[in-house]
Amino acid sequence: MPMQSESCLSSAALDSEPFTTERRRRSMSERDGEEEMRVNPQRAQQLIENLGSVTQKIQAANASGKKVRLVAVSKLKPATDILALHQSPTSHLHFGENYAQELTEKASLLPRTIRWHFIGALQTNKCKPLAEQVPNLWCVSSVDSVKKANALDKGRAALAEAQKKGADGQVGETERLRVQVQVNTSGEAEKSGVEPTKTAALCKHIRDQCPHLQLSGLMTIGAIARSQATTAEIENEDFIALRETRDKVATELGTAKDELELSMGMSSDYEGAIRQGSDEVRVGTTIFGERPAKKDARVKGDVEKEKS
Repeated sequence: MPMQSESCLSSAALDSEPFTTERRRRSMSERDGEEEMRVNPQRAQQLIENLGSVTQKIQAANASGKKVRLVAVSKLKPATDILALHQSPTSHLHFGENYAQELTEKASLLPRTIRWHFIGALQTNKCKPLAEQVPNLWCVSSVDSVKKANALDKGRAALAEAQKKGADGQVGETERLRVQVQVNTSGEAEKSGVEPTKTAALCKHIRDQCPHLQLSGLMTIGAIARSQATTAEIENEDFIALRETRDKVATELGTAKDELELSMGMSSDYEGAIRQGSDEVRVGTTIFGERPAKKDARVKGDVEKEKS
C-alpha cells in the first residue's frame, strides 16, 4: 500500500477562512470550473499509478520513518492533470509550479484545497502579486534575497488586509506564507540561490523583519552531474552542503535543526536525497511525463484531444 504521507492528509484544518457568502460563490464557481475540465479516465489512471510508484519508492528510501512531503511538479502540464491527482482516490495536496503567471491561472481554476508551491526563479516584481493573489499559495521555495522576501511579505500583508473581513462581516485570518531560502550549494554561476555563508543573514531577516512570512527551511537545486551520480553508495555533495548549511543556520538563529526543513531531491535523485535527510522532494516528469515546450503548453489543455 502507498504510504499515507502529509501529501494525502485532509486540508480542512488549513482552510480556516469563514464560510462567507463570497466563499460560497467561489466554491460554486470552482465546481463549475471542475466540471468544465473533464478529466480523461485513462490519463488519470496513468497519473495515479505514477504517483503511487513514486510514493512507494519514497517509503522504501525513508529508513527513518519521518514524514517526507512529495511536491508534484506540474509546470507546463494542464490543470486537468492536477485535478486528476487532487481528487479522490489519491487526494494529493502539494503541487509545484515554476512560473508565476501559470500558477496564478491554475489557482483560479482549481480547488482552494490545493497547497501550491512556487519553486522556480522568481523576479522581485512578481513576488508581491503572487503572494497577494493566490490565497492558497502554501510555500515559496526560491527566496534568495532580502528584496524578494520583503516583497512577498508585503503581498501577504495586503492579502491579510483584504481578508480581514468577509462579505458577511465575519473576521477571517490569513496564514503566514511559508518560505524556503534557496542555497546555491554547487557554486554554479548560472544557478539561483544565496551563498552558503550568507544564508544565515537572510534567514534571520525573514524571521525578524517579515511578520507575514514563516521561515520553513532551506532548498537547493544541485549540479546535474552530482545528481546523476547519486546512488545508495554515493552521497550527493550538494545535499551534504545543504545539510551542513542548515545546521550552521540553526546554530546562529538559536533554533532546533529539525525546525528548518531540507528541500532537496528531484525526479533523478529524490531517493538519494531522502536517504540523506530530505524532508521534501520535488518530482515532476516521473509523475506527469515529459513536458511540452513552454510555447506549446496549455493550462486548460486540449479537451478534444483528451477525449480521443
